[in-house]
Formats: sequence, C-alpha cells, structure tokens
Amino acid sequence: MRDSEFDLTAPELTEDDFLTLDDPYFDPENVAVVTGAASGIGRATSVALAANGLTVVGADIDTDGLAETGDIADDCGVSGVFHGVETDLTADDDVEAVVDAAAEEGDLRFVANIAGMQHIASIPEFPMTEYDRLTDVMLRAPFKVTQAAMAHIRDTDDGVGAIANMCSVHGHYATTDKAAYITAKHGLVGLTRAIAAEGAGALRGFSVSVGYVLTPLMVDQIEDTAAERGISEREVVENVILGQARTKEMMTPAEVANLFVFGCSRHAKHLNGGDLLFDGGYTHTYE
Repeated sequence: MRDSEFDLTAPELTEDDFLTLDDPYFDPENVAVVTGAASGIGRATSVALAANGLTVVGADIDTDGLAETGDIADDCGVSGVFHGVETDLTADDDVEAVVDAAAEEGDLRFVANIAGMQHIASIPEFPMTEYDRLTDVMLRAPFKVTQAAMAHIRDTDDGVGAIANMCSVHGHYATTDKAAYITAKHGLVGLTRAIAAEGAGALRGFSVSVGYVLTPLMVDQIEDTAAERGISEREVVENVILGQARTKEMMTPAEVANLFVFGCSRHAKHLNGGDLLFDGGYTHTYE
C-alpha cells in the first residue's frame, strides 16, 4: 500500500555526502577497482573514492549505469578520475582484463568488492541455477578479483594497499529464505581473513557490514513486500526491515561508501582481517 506521506526515494548523491581524508595514497596516481559500480553502494563508493583523489575503475555489466556513475562523479566535482569498464564478473577473462586495465592507469592499490544480488526462497525451494548465479557474483568473483589484483598491489614500490569486501549483517547471523546470500556473505568473512593472513601487513583485507541500505533495489523490495503483505511501505520499513534495529533509519549508499573510504585510508592501518559493523544494533541487541 502506498503511503503518500512516506518518502521512499533512494537519495541522489551530492558532493557534500562524501568523507574526504588526507592520505598519502589518495591521489590520481593510485588506482581503485570497484565492482558493482553502476548503481547503489558500488556507485557511491566509486564516487567517494574519486572524491578522495583516486583514479577509480568501476566494473559492472550495466554500461548505461556506469556512464551515469561517471556523470555523477563529474557533477560532484571529484578531484580524481572515474573510468567505467563493462565487465561480466562471472567470466574470469573479463575480471582479469578489468584488473589489468586498472593497473595500466597507475599503481593499483585498492579493491572494493561490492557487486551483489538477491534471491528469496527457502532452502528446499531454492533453484540451484539462482544459487550458482548468486554465489558466482558475490563469492567467486570477489575471490577472482582478489587473485588478479594481489600481484599488481605487491608490484607497487611498497606493496601497500587494501582489499575490501561488502559483507552484511547476514555475514554475522542467518534469517529465513536467504540461504545463498547468507552463504556468500559468510564466505566473504573468510576471504577477508585470508587476504589479511597473506597480505604480510602491507596489503590489508577488511569487510564492511551494514543492515538495510536505501538503494533503488531496496526500494523495489519494499514496494513488493508491501503489496504482498497488504501493508503500507512505512510498515514494511519500520516493522519488517527495521524491526530489530535500534537505529530506526535506513543507511544511505553514501554512508556505506564512506566506510570504504575510511577503511582504505591510513587512519585504518590496524583494520586488517576485521569488519566495520555499522548495523544500527541488529546484530548485538534483541527484544
């Protein structure tokens, strides 16, 4: 049910949204790869890193969305550069090509594995084709991107860099009907720790875990849930989505992007193998 007084609009990105930090590696000579850069959190993170002076190579299969990300970066007056590269993250050749292309732009030092998807079904009813597609995008692809990027990061003059993975509260606990998503997010926790173990201190691995974020995809899910349950969109957000949270407000993509900026910066040098959990109280509180 539509609630005319309830604003359910994914926020537009503006220059004022982004955290900017003084960091010796935040300049156009250094490069970040961001997957899922055509929309949502991946788009916001691409713009945020470019706003911090980095050259950003955004990987996504959606070329129109990548072009829009580039336009937004320009509108925000970023001091860095954004390049969108059409990439099928389920194809190893594509992944290797986009990482190699990023390394040609400068010193590849940062990776943000953000691309994701969702499919809702119980375990007995979950189509294996959807399981394979989801885990290919959300778990296998981050491993392959990491594999391709690590050699380039190590080839820089000092080997300093960070590989970040988009995790979730679902990497910390499980709910019903999201088994593949939960499996992938728990797997990313392990990948993050493995990166830290092999990074020798200079190359860090970290993850970012959040609750529900107001992206266009989430807006669609809220509208569908309201229609299916015969309740208002406000009730979906307040009672279904934010029911367990203590902070009764959804995060924005820019707020999540700023966590990636901080995690990649010198201010997070001791964040290695760990997780930035910004979930409004989902994980550690209960009624």
